[in-house]
Amino acid sequence: MEIIPIIIKKEIQKGDDLAKVFLSNFKGVQEGDVIVVAQKAISKQEGKIVDLSQVIPSILAVGIAAEYGKDPKLVEVILSEAQRIVRMQGGVIITETKHGFVCANSGVDESNLPKGFASLLPDDPDRSALTFQSKISEITGKKVAVIISDTFGRPFREGQTNHAIGIAGMRPINDYAGKKDSFGKTLRVTAIAQADELCGAAELVMKKSANCPFAIIRNFDYESANESIRSLLRPKSSDLFR
Repeated sequence: MEIIPIIIKKEIQKGDDLAKVFLSNFKGVQEGDVIVVAQKAISKQEGKIVDLSQVIPSILAVGIAAEYGKDPKLVEVILSEAQRIVRMQGGVIITETKHGFVCANSGVDESNLPKGFASLLPDDPDRSALTFQSKISEITGKKVAVIISDTFGRPFREGQTNHAIGIAGMRPINDYAGKKDSFGKTLRVTAIAQADELCGAAELVMKKSANCPFAIIRNFDYESANESIRSLLRPKSSDLFR
């Protein structure tokens, strides 16, 4: 398996054709490639960037900001992107986003942007992935899969890893249930979140400050499918920590 970073020279702007930006920097797309795209590139292209100077914070945002030493305008944006607050403690705000992702700050991020601006998650990351995939396939004639990746923290573990937030063209989970292990025992519950693992692998070459919003993962054996990223979200009925 290969992981190939795609470094670009221009800053992604609202309305850019991401497929053309990608292909102008990489000519060698092959059948079966998995293209991992950084969430920030998608958000910039879709105009999901907020000028914090234009935000009017609510009373709730002002109160939370005062308690945790945060910018009330940023807190207001975080709250507007959340469907519920999961936990607030020690200056950390964990929310469940409108998409169903549980993460810090509703995925709102100020990195790799001018001071005073913040990025939001795409409205529909699956649709964003499908749009990008369709254009790449149309231009190159190659069948590829696309994953949109973002950095999340993890409960019970220090550090962050990259996770899939949008997907097109591949099954996000490799389910081993019903297969035999090396001792002939039937596996019952093993389901590998391969889309998340691919995002983590891609981050090793994409990094956070290398101007590398794309990575190609080549020679990875995956099953083509039209599934939603929601396949990776644990249902409330089986979530022991809600």
